[in-house]
Parts: sequence; structure tokens; C-alpha cells
Amino acid sequence: MLELRPNCELCDCDLPPQSPDARICSYECTYCKNCVETILHNVCPTCGGGFAPRPIRPQNAWRAGLKLGLGNHPAGTNRKHSKFSLEDIKTHVERIRDLKPEER
Repeated sequence: MLELRPNCELCDCDLPPQSPDARICSYECTYCKNCVETILHNVCPTCGGGFAPRPIRPQNAWRAGLKLGLGNHPAGTNRKHSKFSLEDIKTHVERIRDLKPEER
């Protein structure tokens, strides 16, 4: 189950669980749409993979017997921040941004 991290790991903007602007890589690194498009250019600074929109977890348990939804599985509250400097990220991104994610 996705952790649904609460913030962009680069600019630290809030990304609540219902945010359509949250983007994640296959390791669940979480960034906002703006950072992914303007700074990261669809390159994860950690793994080098691409990003996809983070799925929205339903607020309600539509099948009560399954105990799903945010009420049963709340979003994470631990804010994370990239361990890489902006300069390091820019160098990393420039090196591989012209490769398609499936070719990295």
C-alpha cells in the first residue's frame, strides 16, 4: 500500500492524499507536478526513473467489509526531503533526461 507522503521532497509544498499534483516514482519518491516538470524533467533524483501521478486513495470505505479508504489507512505524516543538493540534482537530470524512462 502506498505511504501517501505528505509533501514534495524538493520544494516541501503540501501534497494531501487527494492532491492531483502529487507525482511518484516506482520507489515512491514524492514530488509535486511543478518540480517534476520544471526542475526534475521527469527524472527521479534518487533512482533515475520517471514519475507517474500518485493514485488518489478513496476517502470512504465503499466496501465496508474490506476496511479500505483513508479512514482505515490514513496518509503518511512523516515529511521527507531529498538528500541531494539542487546542484547535484541538476547534474543528474542533465545526464539522463533525454533518455526515455523505459531506456534508463
